[in-house]
Amino acid sequence: MDTVKSFLRSVMDVAMVVIPLSVVLGIIFPMVPFIGSDVVNNIASLVRDLGSSGLIGIITLGILWALFRR
Repeated sequence: MDTVKSFLRSVMDVAMVVIPLSVVLGIIFPMVPFIGSDVVNNIASLVRDLGSSGLIGIITLGILWALFRR
């Protein structure tokens, strides 16, 4: 079980580096081939969807925040 937790933490650590990097690259260079999709529009869509869902969106955002802070 500790091995799985360690692996998932390392994956999250990598994701917390790759996601901001892809956002910055998406803003500077709109057509970056190795990112695969439009990261900035995907994040904007996620924020818009969470904002329009009211209390459920706030709860979901709190859960995501708690996961990222670990």
